Amino acid sequence: MNPTRLLYRGSEWNFDLIRRLHDAIEEVALDELGLDVYHNQMEVITSEQMLDAYAAIGMPLMYRHWSFGKKFAREELLYRKGAQSLAYELVINSDPCVSYIMEENTATMQALVIAHAAFGHNHFFKNNQLFRQWTRADRVLDELTYAKNYLAECEQRYGIEAVESLLDSAHALMSQGVDRYAPRRQSLAAQEQKAKARRDHFEANYNDLWRTVPSARNASDSESVRESNQKTQIERAALDLPRENLLGFLAQHALKLKDWQREVLEIVRRLAQYFYPQRQTKLMNEGCATFTHYEIMNRMYDRGQIDEGAMLEFLHMHSAVVTQPPFDSQAYSGINPYALGFAMMRDIQRICDAPDDEDHQWFPEFAGNGDAMTTLRNAWAEFRDESFVLQFLSPRLIREMRLFLVGNRAESRFVTVDAIHDDSGYRDIRRQLASQYDLSNQEPDIEVTDCDLKGSRRLVLTHRVRNGKLLNKEECNRTLRHVANLWGYRVKMLETDVDTGITLDEFDAVPMP
Repeated sequence: MNPTRLLYRGSEWNFDLIRRLHDAIEEVALDELGLDVYHNQMEVITSEQMLDAYAAIGMPLMYRHWSFGKKFAREELLYRKGAQSLAYELVINSDPCVSYIMEENTATMQALVIAHAAFGHNHFFKNNQLFRQWTRADRVLDELTYAKNYLAECEQRYGIEAVESLLDSAHALMSQGVDRYAPRRQSLAAQEQKAKARRDHFEANYNDLWRTVPSARNASDSESVRESNQKTQIERAALDLPRENLLGFLAQHALKLKDWQREVLEIVRRLAQYFYPQRQTKLMNEGCATFTHYEIMNRMYDRGQIDEGAMLEFLHMHSAVVTQPPFDSQAYSGINPYALGFAMMRDIQRICDAPDDEDHQWFPEFAGNGDAMTTLRNAWAEFRDESFVLQFLSPRLIREMRLFLVGNRAESRFVTVDAIHDDSGYRDIRRQLASQYDLSNQEPDIEVTDCDLKGSRRLVLTHRVRNGKLLNKEECNRTLRHVANLWGYRVKMLETDVDTGITLDEFDAVPMP
């Protein structure tokens, strides 16, 4: 090893070293790995600030809410007691990409974090199609700053209790505040017609005097009925039912909300939408970042830029990150996304560079192509967790990670092994594991399906029940009260079987007085 090429020795660091580490890592990431990233912005923070950001759902720029303070107290207690360690970094999907590193980190940890967050996550944010579709990276920081300032202003004007009560309801509905499919592209004429229908709808509902004007005496009853039906149809068209985005629907159409309350709901809805791609790509995103830091640190060692001591420290931390506790361990909490994600990236690299006959049979498109980074970059850009597992999980990795398909049915006293390590078993295991990353299987499918515009103003929601998974009654009633508080009138929830259409259960809630 040439000591003149070493970037540092020991654990101490300063800002000049951070800059040199960034430049050296950037050279490997861009020139050798071919990554494409936003400009980087590095910020050094204390462990206290990291705890604060960690509590505020990972966003250093965030408005105030009592739940963040509660989480901060819990995280701080666990950290001080040594029961839980802090994340080494936080990164925001923005342009420039902001990475927060802790001042307590050693020089090697800073190098790992820069490689992991500033280049691994950064590349994934910029290139994955879900992030390209749903996130405007150049606006994220401005929107977060705007949300923080706007909520603070609302607290000054309307009181902390009013704002926090509204946020309680909005946060309760965050998982129902996302658009799961790309917005439909409409012609300009269709957009104008829809906007006009929406304006007519608001005028009809807000102007009570206009609505009480009697119809012309010479008009026949049939004409009045027809006009009324047409008006109702226009109003319903403006509601755009059925609607999957409950929070967005309430922000647009809840009759009793004031303008500032609608804006707060929109802020929370946009926040939920920001996190939606991240929830769909947790495995891939962490796998990409972990693979990236592993490759960069090893290549820097091969170049003589870090010494054996730094490499041993890095490998110790890396091993802790990708450890998969066994199912009977107290530390087990499901499949570690870092472990499975990193293992799959390394497996794809192996299949590209040194495939065996089984790999050629399962992955004829890229087995032996000798270009692992191109294959990985394409996968990072075009897939999400569910489709990535379905497409790239290999039989060899299934064996190495000892994955089996185990059936645990309520009607049976025994647990059964439903798939083993044979040809059909590999496909069953892969299909079942992929379904665990499908958010539509994890979250209830709830839509706004009807709204009584003439009488009681009752709002009707429908939960389409899949595989007999009904909502928890207590939690459903509690959440439905938040919906009723925002809507301002009675709210009804129907649970219908998605296959038969039979109503399985009903819930009803009225707003708090």
